[in-house]
Amino acid sequence: MRHHGPGSARAVLAALDAVVPEAVLIEGPPEGDALLALADDPGMRPPVALLAHVVGDPGRAAFWPMAEFSPEWVAIRWAQRHEVPVRFMDLPAAHSLAVPEEGPEERAAEESAAVRIDPIGVLAETAGYDDAERWWEDVVEHRGSGAGADPLAPFAALSEAMEALRETYGDAGFPRDRVREAYMRIQLRSARKEFDGPVAVVCGAWHVPALAVRTTVAADRALLKALPKVKTEMTWVPWTHRRLARHSGYGAGIESPGWYGHLFSADDRPVERWMTKVARLLRGEDRTVSSAHVIEAVRLAATLAALRGRPLPGLTETTDAVRAVMCEGSDVPLMSVRDRLVVGEVLGEVPDAAPAVPLQRDLTRAQRALRLRPEAVERDLDLDLRKETDAARSRLLHRLRLLGVEWGEPARGRASTGTFRESWRLRWEPELSLRVAEAGMWGTTVLSAATARAAAQAVSATTLAAVTGLAEQCLLAELPDALPVVMRALADRAALDTDVGHLAGALPALARSLRYGTVRSTGTAALGEVAVGLAERICVGLPPACTGLDAEGAREMRAHVEGVHTAIGLLPDATGLRERWSEVLRRLSGRDSVAGLIRGRAVRLLLDDGRLAEDETAQLMGLALSPGAPPADAAAWIEGFVGGASGAGTLLVHDERLLGLVDAWLAGVQAEAFTDVLPLLRRTFSAYEPGVRRTLGELVRRGPGNGVTAGARGDSGASHPADGAAPGFGAALDLERADAVLPVVRLLLSGGGSGSGDGRAVNDLMGAVG
Repeated sequence: MRHHGPGSARAVLAALDAVVPEAVLIEGPPEGDALLALADDPGMRPPVALLAHVVGDPGRAAFWPMAEFSPEWVAIRWAQRHEVPVRFMDLPAAHSLAVPEEGPEERAAEESAAVRIDPIGVLAETAGYDDAERWWEDVVEHRGSGAGADPLAPFAALSEAMEALRETYGDAGFPRDRVREAYMRIQLRSARKEFDGPVAVVCGAWHVPALAVRTTVAADRALLKALPKVKTEMTWVPWTHRRLARHSGYGAGIESPGWYGHLFSADDRPVERWMTKVARLLRGEDRTVSSAHVIEAVRLAATLAALRGRPLPGLTETTDAVRAVMCEGSDVPLMSVRDRLVVGEVLGEVPDAAPAVPLQRDLTRAQRALRLRPEAVERDLDLDLRKETDAARSRLLHRLRLLGVEWGEPARGRASTGTFRESWRLRWEPELSLRVAEAGMWGTTVLSAATARAAAQAVSATTLAAVTGLAEQCLLAELPDALPVVMRALADRAALDTDVGHLAGALPALARSLRYGTVRSTGTAALGEVAVGLAERICVGLPPACTGLDAEGAREMRAHVEGVHTAIGLLPDATGLRERWSEVLRRLSGRDSVAGLIRGRAVRLLLDDGRLAEDETAQLMGLALSPGAPPADAAAWIEGFVGGASGAGTLLVHDERLLGLVDAWLAGVQAEAFTDVLPLLRRTFSAYEPGVRRTLGELVRRGPGNGVTAGARGDSGASHPADGAAPGFGAALDLERADAVLPVVRLLLSGGGSGSGDGRAVNDLMGAVG
C-alpha cells in the first residue's frame, strides 16, 4: 500500500476483514509497541505522529505521521477492535537515530553511484500518464470495491509491479532500505513461528518483494551486525494535514491531505459533498455562490472526468470546475480553497496518558488554564495587559519564545501603539513538540526553564545588544529570578564597551524595558540607572563617531541616531538628558564633516520636537542645498530630512517654502550630476503615500510660493488670488467659508448649537479643541 491514501486504507480494511489474520505487523519502530494501546483512547484524534528522540539530545529525532486515512492507522484500529495482536516491525529507532545524517558530500556520492527513482512515477509513465499522482488516484484511490471483487487482488497486482521494478532498479538509490528490510524479515519469521494462522503485514508497496524473497537468518543478521545504537524515548504528538503535504518537506508526503481525508470520510457522493464544502468556504469570504453553482460545478467535474477518461472526478477535475463555475475563471479564490480544504488546517490531539516530558505537561496545564488552545490555523490574538488573564497569556508566550518555542510571533497591534496592548500571531506546528522536549533540559516548568535559560544566555552573551535584548525579554516574560543575573552582565558589558555604535544599538531595548516594567509592575530602578549612564556616554561620543563616514556607515549611524532619539524620549529627564541630546543634534546638524544623511535627520528631529524654528530650518536647508554643496551630499541631506519618518512627505506639502528650496535645488543640478543623485531622490520620495506624492506633484506643477498675495473681498465676501497667483490657492483664510462649517463642527463636538457670523470663531473653536 501507500503510506497515506483513502483507497489504500479502504483496501487494507477490506483485506483484513476477508483474511482475519491472527496478528498484524506494521511498518514502524518497535519502540512504539508500548504506545499502541493509546490509539484506542477517546482523547486520540488523528492526524498524530510517533515521535522518537535520543535521550539527552532531543534534537536528534524522527516522526512517523499517521492520518485517519493512513493504512497503518486503519490496521491498528482494526486489530484493536478485533483483539488481534498488533506490532511494529521496522528497524528500531535506537538504530536509525544512531546513524548520522548524510552530509552534502555523502549524499552527492550516493546520488552519483545510483540514481534514485520514484517507483510510482515509473509505473505511471509506463501506463502513459504524465502525472504520477493522477495515475495512483485512478488505479488505487478511486478504485471501487464491486460485489464479488477479490479484496487481495490489488495487493497482488502491486506486488507484481514492484517486483518487476526492483528487478530492474535494485534498491533504487536507497541503500539503507536493505538494512531495514533485513530487520523486517527477521520480525516476520518470528511472527510466523509464534502464530499458526495468517499474519498480515502492512507496509509500503516498495518493500513487498524484499519481504517475500528467500534469505537465511544468518544473512539478515549479518546486515544488522555492529549497527550503532542509542537510548531513545518515544511518544505520540499531534500532527497537522499541512505537515502531511509534500511541499512541507515530508518524504512520504502527499499533495492533498484535506482532499484525501474527505474521500475517506465521505460515505457517498464525495464530489457533491466536496463542492458543498467549497461553496460554504467561499460564502464565508463574501463571495456569491448559490446552490445552482454547486450543481453546475458537479456536472462540469463529471463531464471533465469522462472527457479525460478517468473513472471518477479527481482533484484536478473538481478544481477546474470550481475555478470555472464558482470563481469566474480566477485563481485568486482558489488559493484559499487549496490552503483550507485541499491541504487542510486539521490539528490532531493526543490523550493526557501519552508520555511527555514534565515541561510539556506544565505547558499543557497552562494552555488549559488560560484557554489558549493550540491550533493549526494561523490566528491573531490581541491582549490587554491590564487584564490578568491576558497578562498571563503574554507571560507564557514570551517565556516560550525565550525557550525557542515559537508558538506565537509578536505582531503590530491594530489600534494601539501603547504598552498596555499586545498583538500576537499564533500557529502551532508539530515540530514545536520537539522544541518543548529540547527545552526540557532547562527545567520542569515553563517559568523555571525560561529563568534558567535566560541566566545561561546572560553569562554567554558576547555583545552588549544581546544582553540588553535579553533584559527586555526577561521583563516581558516576568522572570524576576533571572533579571539580577542579566543586570550584572549588562553592567559589566556596558562598562567595558566603548563602541558608540554598540551603545546606541543597546539603548532602545533598555528604554522599552523601562516602559514594560511600568506596565507589568516590575522593579526597574537598576535598569534605569544603566540606561541613563549609556545615554550620557552616547551624548559624549556620538558627534566624533559621525565624522568621516561612508554611505553605508552613514545609513547605519542614522538608524542609531533615530533609535537613541526615541529612547531618550522614554527615559526620565531628571538630569536634563533631553536638553543635552538636543545640543548633540544641533552640533550634528551644523558640522560639514558629518554626512549629509545624518545632518538632515538631525535637523528633522529637532524640528519635530519644536526645538528648531521654521526660519532656522529653512536656513539650514538653504545652506545644505547651496550651489557650492556637492549634489550627492545635498541629495543625502534631503533623504535624511524628508525620508524614512512617518508623515515625512506632509512637511513639504504644508510648508511650500521648504518645497520651493528642494525644487530650486533640483532644477539647478547640473546634467552630469543629475543621474548620480536621481537614485537617492527616487528612494526618498517613493516611500511616500500615493496621495502625498500626487499632492507634491500638483504643487510643483502649479509653482509653490509664486507670489500669491491677498485678494480684495468682493460683494460676496469671498477672497480671490491676485493676478498671477496660482489657481486654487488663497493668500489668507476665507472667513465666510470658514463660518459655513461651524454649525456642523459644533454638532460633532457638543451635539447642538448654531454658528456665529464672526469668522474669528474659528480660532476660538480651534483653541477649545486644542
